[in-house]
Amino acid sequence: MSIAEVLLADFDIEIANNRRTLERVPEDKAAYQPHEKSMRMGRLAKHCATLPRFGYYIMADEGMDLANPTRPQPDLAWRSREDCLRQLDQAAEQCRAALAAASDERLRAVWPFRFGEQVLSQSPRLVIYRQLFFNHMVHHVAQLGVYLRLNGIPVPALYGPSADEQFVPR
Repeated sequence: MSIAEVLLADFDIEIANNRRTLERVPEDKAAYQPHEKSMRMGRLAKHCATLPRFGYYIMADEGMDLANPTRPQPDLAWRSREDCLRQLDQAAEQCRAALAAASDERLRAVWPFRFGEQVLSQSPRLVIYRQLFFNHMVHHVAQLGVYLRLNGIPVPALYGPSADEQFVPR
């Protein structure tokens, strides 16, 4: 089994979890903010939806310099739940295709991550993909689940039963 095949198995599960969580974001709660330091629910939902685009950049590019970006910053303005789902589907399709096409050699290659002259990481692409995209996305989807709970919205069963629904493996 290739590295990409292992990563794709997790990718498919986590994108489905992301989608199931985004499907529950209510249109009228986009401005909800549980704390002054927290993101608003709409911005967080849009962040979850667009994060796979970053996974694509990791697969497609030879590195990233945050001080001199070559890729556009994601538009995190809330428009609607349907917009978030559309953004997720597009970004996930692009990321999945790039990951599926990646050889083990490409995934083991160092992916420099910098801020100008400051090196933030010189890790293999697969490590950067797991840490900066994949774990980052899982973290924010879980955070969005907390926002749902705080608003009395049923939280999806993602890894096992939630207090609101039984777990049904996908």
